[in-house]
Amino acid sequence: MKHYLTTILLLFPLMMQAQYKSLVWCPDNGDGTFTNPVINADYSDPDVCVGASGEDFYLTASSFNCIPGLPILHSKDLVNWKIVNHAVKALPPLERYNQPQHGNGVWAPSIRYNQNNQTYYIYWGDPDLGVFVTTAKDPEGEWTEPQCVIEGKGMIDTTPLWDDDGKCYLVNGWANSRCQFNSVLTVREMSADGMKQIGNPVIVFDGNGTEDRTAEGPKFYKRDGWYWIMCPAGGVPIGHQLAMRSKSPFGPYESKRVLAMGNTNINGPHQGGWVHLKSGEDWFLHFQDKEAYGRVVWLEPVEWKDNWPVMGEKAKNYCGQPVLKYKKPNVVKTYPIENPVESDEFNTIQMGKQWQWHANYQQTFGMPTPYGYMRVFCHKQSEDYKNMWEAGNLLLQKTPADNFTATAKIRLSAKDEGQYGGITVFGMDYQALVLKRVGDAFQLQQITCKNADKGKPEEVKTLATLKATEKDKVDYQPAIHCDAYLRLKVSYVGGKNADGTNKHEASVEFAWSKDGKKYESVGDKFTMRQGKWIGAKIGIMAAEPAGKKVRGWVDVDWFRITK
Repeated sequence: MKHYLTTILLLFPLMMQAQYKSLVWCPDNGDGTFTNPVINADYSDPDVCVGASGEDFYLTASSFNCIPGLPILHSKDLVNWKIVNHAVKALPPLERYNQPQHGNGVWAPSIRYNQNNQTYYIYWGDPDLGVFVTTAKDPEGEWTEPQCVIEGKGMIDTTPLWDDDGKCYLVNGWANSRCQFNSVLTVREMSADGMKQIGNPVIVFDGNGTEDRTAEGPKFYKRDGWYWIMCPAGGVPIGHQLAMRSKSPFGPYESKRVLAMGNTNINGPHQGGWVHLKSGEDWFLHFQDKEAYGRVVWLEPVEWKDNWPVMGEKAKNYCGQPVLKYKKPNVVKTYPIENPVESDEFNTIQMGKQWQWHANYQQTFGMPTPYGYMRVFCHKQSEDYKNMWEAGNLLLQKTPADNFTATAKIRLSAKDEGQYGGITVFGMDYQALVLKRVGDAFQLQQITCKNADKGKPEEVKTLATLKATEKDKVDYQPAIHCDAYLRLKVSYVGGKNADGTNKHEASVEFAWSKDGKKYESVGDKFTMRQGKWIGAKIGIMAAEPAGKKVRGWVDVDWFRITK
């Protein structure tokens, strides 16, 4: 472990200023071009706005039950992105979201800057509770506590529009799973501050019974006197992007398909945000569903033709297709390469912004330290424990690329029998490589669970028996400790789906080492699987049997992403 506090504190300002360049995915080619995706990680349902200066771009995305929620990413050129904040520290109501609520919570948010009061807004729909909003004067600063502005079930994918006269309108989609209808978009008037509904919803688009079924995820804009709603349709895996326009926020709207897969293998290119640059250029950020990897973010050029936004390249009838490599947006200056942070040395007293828990944070989940490690306490399993789908203390981050290796140096401090912890790839199926106390020794185990979301039990395979690295010298609540380097390697398998699109399948292999130099491959291969509305995530798990015994923990010295 690293115990040099003085050195850490001296290095802290330098670490905070440094630009992070990923070893496994960097979209900036360094020659004035970029390669898609610009964020090869699960920032599902992305939305973006231009900041107050006109030179900053802020992106947020769905975070569902993961906390901290509503990630805020910043960019100067739409290609290089940095995680700078989270807008939600805890989801209300606490009694609901203090427990894991997989797939619930924050659905398809929108981020907007309201010039009328110089305030940033993020709206989202919680499909079970209603429409929520949080605000901030600085997107990298403090955001207000989430406030429910419209109560009710089924409202999702909400976006506000402040009109030239100061009036505010809200567009949203509907979740069939909650209200038994979908494929329609509605607009209603809000109070000028956007905090209260003052008009009833009006259906402005209906995709039922057409190729534009599953119309959802709408974004609201105004350009040259025209009201624009841009939305995905046709379904997540193989759908397309629509643009619709009207002279009134309440329609009627005419629509065109403006982005689709075309002759590429980029399935379902849709749902995102349009931005207009000072240089006069227009760009569109959207997602591609890559199954177990989640929904990654693509950047498309936008050209206006006959007052329609044609996205991508090689347009036919106003509909373009995704670009793989393209010139970077014209933002006048050239900015340094920077990617969302992945690796973590745990050298600060703030948890890295790449990490999220699977429920509202509680202190018994874990804590950072000033000593160069992160402590994750063991989850107390329920009396009828089936699997870790019940655990909120999973310390996880998004997968950063198609192919990568994640390695963690950990110490398990076990105060009682059965306490364990280690590295995991987690979704509706999951697998973990852990150290577990058995008697006065430790076992290296592989834990595998298929259909965790359906309550299926885990399978455990013992791979090796290890001696304790160290034992406490005192008699009071003594622990025995085991150190190890644990590793997982994710490899893209690929293949084709029945519809001809790419199959985004990935294989996972585990390895371990005593000294961090020589690694031994262990256990069975595993096919990575997504979580509930999110991609598979990687990180640390720790647990122990139910009961009132003294809790154990895992200290993570570092977690590194490499090729």
